[in-house]
Amino acid sequence: MRKLLLLTTVVLVGLVFIARLFYLQVYGGYEYDVFEDTAIRKVYNYPKRGYVYDRNGKLLVANQPSYDVMVIPREVEPLDSLELNEFCKLLKITKEDYARKLERATNYSPRLPSPFVPQLSKTDYAVLQEKMRKYEGFYIQKRSLRSYQTTIGANVLGDIGEVNRSIIAQQPYYKLGDLIGKQGVEKTYEDILKGVKGIKFIQKDRFNKDIGPFKEGKLDTLPVPGKDITITIDSQLQAYGELLMTNKRGGIVAIEPSSGEILAMVSGPSYNPNLLVGRNRSENFNKLYRDSIAKPLFDRGLQAMYPPGSPFKTLNALVALQEGVITTEERFSCAMGYRYGNRKMGCHAHRSPANMNIGIYESCNAYFANVYRRIMDKYDTPAKGMDNWSKHIKSFGLGDYLNNDLSVGQPGKVPTAATYDRAYGKNRWYTTFTISNAIGQGEVLATPIQLANMAAAIGNRGYYYTPHIIKDIEGENIPTKFTTPNHTTIDKRHFEPVVEGMYDVYNKGTANMLQVKGIDICGKTGTAENFAIIDSVKTQLTDHSIFVAFAPKDNPKIAIAVFVENGYFGSRFAGRMASLMIEYYIRGEITRKDMENFVLRYSLEHEYEKPYSGEPFGINRQTTLEPISEEEFQNLLKLKAEIPKS
Repeated sequence: MRKLLLLTTVVLVGLVFIARLFYLQVYGGYEYDVFEDTAIRKVYNYPKRGYVYDRNGKLLVANQPSYDVMVIPREVEPLDSLELNEFCKLLKITKEDYARKLERATNYSPRLPSPFVPQLSKTDYAVLQEKMRKYEGFYIQKRSLRSYQTTIGANVLGDIGEVNRSIIAQQPYYKLGDLIGKQGVEKTYEDILKGVKGIKFIQKDRFNKDIGPFKEGKLDTLPVPGKDITITIDSQLQAYGELLMTNKRGGIVAIEPSSGEILAMVSGPSYNPNLLVGRNRSENFNKLYRDSIAKPLFDRGLQAMYPPGSPFKTLNALVALQEGVITTEERFSCAMGYRYGNRKMGCHAHRSPANMNIGIYESCNAYFANVYRRIMDKYDTPAKGMDNWSKHIKSFGLGDYLNNDLSVGQPGKVPTAATYDRAYGKNRWYTTFTISNAIGQGEVLATPIQLANMAAAIGNRGYYYTPHIIKDIEGENIPTKFTTPNHTTIDKRHFEPVVEGMYDVYNKGTANMLQVKGIDICGKTGTAENFAIIDSVKTQLTDHSIFVAFAPKDNPKIAIAVFVENGYFGSRFAGRMASLMIEYYIRGEITRKDMENFVLRYSLEHEYEKPYSGEPFGINRQTTLEPISEEEFQNLLKLKAEIPKS
């Protein structure tokens, strides 16, 4: 009887255990997650990041090996004084750094690995690897860093840096210490370039020692390399543009009108992209970021919003023709300006009266003030005229981010009736309140890329392709939005007289000294007023130099916009630089050495110092030309000679 009772008890207890286990696993259990298992160490195998090539197949961005010292805080054994000194010396850190880094890793997770000292060099790794076995809780993880095969295009290429907690929270794929594209192409095409991490699961025993692959490595995965990409930039043209922008501030954007591909995207001043690689990245980034005067991290080609100045007159001519409020031969007088009420919009001396062709190539303010008033006054109210005008202007991509694939940008500004309703009150303003829009001043703002796109649309006689930086993705097609034309609201037949006017800007107008023999260039000079707040007073500084152009006249290969801050009138700096860039792209060489020497020899750094030094501005806000030394000039010519040929 006792034996039966004992047997029955054992069976009942067994059934209870079985039932409980069945309940826990089938009904009340949870799915096993190897990533949550603290007895399994996870070792990530980082993939090769995709390479970046320019439009001619030149390698711009590759990879180089890097080694991170990782730490699992709860596995760290206390180090005595001698061991700590040796370890810190090997890592090139202080004892204080050691304590701070270990505390940071512990706060992140005591049981998960995190970077302790990232991005060791090959030399440091070679010295350290043989001694790592002495330091429990630490191990070395290999991955790759970027290796920029060029010193140009930092704003285009961007850089990679460590993810922060915000990124990790939004994208769980990333772990502390992982790298992600921060700017430029690296940021825009992060998902394509990064690839997919591989992982190994290592089983640990109860003493926390590795004992081999978990489940014989069946759950391990191999890394998937990132895809290579080809960008639209012509690195040779980019290098030349950055050379021309030496000692100046501004932006240059060049576009291929037939495709919308960005050929060059210069921001001055620039910096060497290799500064943001390796253990000194953070220090170098902070230096660049804290330069609040030159602002090297501020991409002026995409982010700087300037009054577009006289190049904007070409759009007002097109809108007037489309609205039927003017003919190409109708003339307006100019007596050194345009009077409205008791005010006057000044103008330079030129032949008068002016028709559209003369108005464009002489850049007559009075002509375009009359044209603008005709556009506005066609409608019952200024508000209706303004909204109709705004619709036409926006069709050229102004006042919009352009829906491109660039990592940063600004929309610019194209005013509407609501803009002036807010400023003056509804129905309490008139066309003359907005007359500065006639000459690209007023409330209109544009970025260099928007004006380059505008020039491309005029060169194409009424359409443009969305400007973009991607040319080819390994094994993929680029988005169709980059291969679909965007049409303006202006009929094709209205473009020819405007194109002729821009052509005559070079032949007999404000850019007649900038001609390049054998290349038919259409352009438009511009000078934009420039203000700054100095000691709480709005102060007018030296004007900005602006130029837009496309070439050749028919079936253009390049459209370009150049802004040079404090460069004075359009043909002084911006016009010369545009002509040089066009010739360099089309011919691969420069015949106008006189223009090149002028641009390289004269610096504008003294102009940029005036708001801080108290030095007065020149007469009529002109730049005072200051040459660099002969040695500096010869160094720039040497740099030009070293630009790699495609």
